Amino acid sequence: MPITPAMRPIEEQLTLIRRGAEEIIPEQELVNKLKLGRPLRVKAGFDPTAPDLHIGHTVLINKLRVFQELGHEVIFLVGDFTARIGDPTGKNETRKPLTEEQIRENAKTYQAQVFKILDPSLTRVVHNSEWLDNLGAGGMIKLAARYNVARMLERDDFNKRYRSGRSIAIHEFLYPLIQGYDSVALEADIELGGTDQKFNLLVGRHLQQQEGQTPQVILTMPILEGLDGVQKMSKSLNNYIGVADSTNEMFGKVMSISDELMWRYFELLSFTPPDQVEHYQNQIASGTNPRDIKLALAIEIVDRFHGAGAGVVASEEFTARFRHGAMPEDVPVSELKVPSEGLALANVLRDAGLTASTSDSMRMVRQGAVKIDGIKVKDPKESMQVGSEHIYQVGKRRVSKVKLI
Repeated sequence: MPITPAMRPIEEQLTLIRRGAEEIIPEQELVNKLKLGRPLRVKAGFDPTAPDLHIGHTVLINKLRVFQELGHEVIFLVGDFTARIGDPTGKNETRKPLTEEQIRENAKTYQAQVFKILDPSLTRVVHNSEWLDNLGAGGMIKLAARYNVARMLERDDFNKRYRSGRSIAIHEFLYPLIQGYDSVALEADIELGGTDQKFNLLVGRHLQQQEGQTPQVILTMPILEGLDGVQKMSKSLNNYIGVADSTNEMFGKVMSISDELMWRYFELLSFTPPDQVEHYQNQIASGTNPRDIKLALAIEIVDRFHGAGAGVVASEEFTARFRHGAMPEDVPVSELKVPSEGLALANVLRDAGLTASTSDSMRMVRQGAVKIDGIKVKDPKESMQVGSEHIYQVGKRRVSKVKLI
């Protein structure tokens, strides 16, 4: 028999829903909806603007899985229509539109990756082109009439661009309205989004109220920090863990994060029960090496994306490389001051004393003799960011753990 929300005490549901959440707006309305005892329609939208996801994207998907396990109806919305506009959130300039073919191909990849977390049999996948293509010019004009420019310019990124004289294309104002209209079309009870999406989510509540619907509850999740623990996870900053990364690469990247960042990852990426996480914290306070706890986190994440047992295999290989192989037990540790925009890998190797010169660094990379956290690297120009902390290895004997400050 399938689980229904009525089977789970409301306080128990709230504890799981609150975990890691930034805001629930308003929480009392969520309580009222849970009291209905029926499956709530829980929506999260993803624009297929890139071919691959990184685990920063999965913070929302993990929360969708929590709702799924509580017996609620999860709606994974593929924003194939909104991707044509390009989400202006946090952008300094108008985004370049994608082709229809790019959007279709990216959407296929997204679904294959998210179903490593969500149960496909319990997930309703929809594309917002299903209703937005039929809205037509007249419908779009009516939708635009529901919001005014002054309110739109209250949005932080629009406001900054307007004040600095940067371009804001008219179609960008449509994005929050169209995202909000998705909630009307789906009669969403709850919508999830990152903290940077709060304005758009509130527009959804506004439009639902105008339609006479009970407005959705908004749940925002934090933006996950990347491997450097400072800036948000991003492929452009090269501080990410890709959902499509190999087992060893994914494992090594998790192991490279700082001990402080580990708890953030437990909170936002792990399904380990909170009492177990608290037990881990007590263990470290009693003298357990944080690396031993980080191993458990790395195993869990690798298992999620590569299947049960893959994490243990990666752990054994990692241990063999770092403790019983070429990696010495006592790796020298140093700090290296670098420019705020980061420093090319070749220069880091030189400045850390692992190579004689930049050209020597580039030669060693080309020969396949350079590894970062046990993973062979190929690009000597790869930008290493401030705040990152990795084990750099050149050949078999030159090894150093370097933190960039």
